[in-house]
Amino acid sequence: MVHGVVSHETASEVSTIRETYLAAFRWMLLARILDDKFASLYRGGKIHGGVFLGRGQEALSVSVGLSLRKGDVFAPLIRDAAGRLAFGEPILDAVRTYLGSPLGPMRARDGNVHRGRPRTGLLPMISHLGAMISVVNGILLARRLKGIEQGVGATCVGDGATSTGAFHEAINLAAVEKLPLLLIVADNQYAYSTPTSRQFACRSLVDKALGYGVAGSTVDGTDLGACMQVVGLATQRARNGGGPQMVVASLLRLCGHGEHDDAGYVDPELKRSHLGRDCLKVAEAHMLENHWAGPGEVQNWRNDAMGQVEEAVATVQREPAPDPYKENWCSLASKNLCEGFSGA
Repeated sequence: MVHGVVSHETASEVSTIRETYLAAFRWMLLARILDDKFASLYRGGKIHGGVFLGRGQEALSVSVGLSLRKGDVFAPLIRDAAGRLAFGEPILDAVRTYLGSPLGPMRARDGNVHRGRPRTGLLPMISHLGAMISVVNGILLARRLKGIEQGVGATCVGDGATSTGAFHEAINLAAVEKLPLLLIVADNQYAYSTPTSRQFACRSLVDKALGYGVAGSTVDGTDLGACMQVVGLATQRARNGGGPQMVVASLLRLCGHGEHDDAGYVDPELKRSHLGRDCLKVAEAHMLENHWAGPGEVQNWRNDAMGQVEEAVATVQREPAPDPYKENWCSLASKNLCEGFSGA
C-alpha cells in the first residue's frame, strides 16, 4: 500500500514499493543534511551569493528524480537538492559550486545554484521563474527533429512562476507539440513573500493546465508515498505518448525564500496546518509505523549522510581557489573548458 492510497498490490509489489520508499527517504535525508550544511557555511561567511533550501519540498523533488531514467532530461531548480541527488548529481558537484571551486561543473564561473551537466541530462538553471520550461521544450523538439528517441523532459517551478509570461508561452508550446514534458509545480503558498491569494484567482493552479489542454494532477506535497505515485504515473503517461503532464503539489516552504530571508510574512496558521507538516518527519513516521525501518537504522542513515557531507566539504575546502590572473575566460563551450574535456 502506498501511503495515503488504498490498493491491492502483490507481496512482490509491496516489497518494491517499500524499497523505493526507503531509497527516496535516504535521498531526502541526504538533501536535508546537505542543505543544512550550506546554511551553516553561509552564516559563517564561507559562501558568497544566495543559499536557497528545499526544506519541506524534498518529498516532491525526490519523486521527480526517481521517476526519471537515463536518457531523460531534468531541469531542477533552487529547491531540488533531493531530486538532483536521486537523478545522479554527485555531492561534490554541489559543494564545489557553492564554495567556488574551479574543479566544479561550472568552473567557479557562475552563481552557486546554476550548476549542471548537460551531457547526462542535468541542465544548469537559468532562472526559477519559468524559464527552464522552454529550454526543456527545445531539447525535446530538437530530439524529435533529429529522430532521436525523446525520453521525458522534466522541470519544476513554484506557484509564482505560473504567473510569468515564460510559463504560459512554454506550456502552450508543449501542449500544441504534444511534447513528453513533466512540469512540476510546487504550490508552496508564497512567491517569495507574495501569497497565492494575490497571484491568481482560479480555484487551483491545476486549472491552468486544463486551459491549455494539458493533463493535470494534484497531490499532497507533504506525503512522500502520494508524491511518488502521482509523479510516477504522470511521468509514465508522458513517456507513453500522453503529451505534457502538469502536477501541482500543495505544501509549505519551511524556510525563508533564501537564508537571507526570515520568512516573517508567513501566516502562523499555515505553519500549524496540514500544509506545514515536514515531509521528512512524515515519511520517517510512516516507515517506523509500518516497521519498514527501525530507529537505529534511520540513525545510521543519518550518520552516513552527515559523513558524506562533511567529507565532501573537507575535500573541497582543501582545493585551490580560482586564480583570476591565470583563468582562461573563454566560453565554457571552448574545447579546453567544455564538459568532459580530459586535457588531451
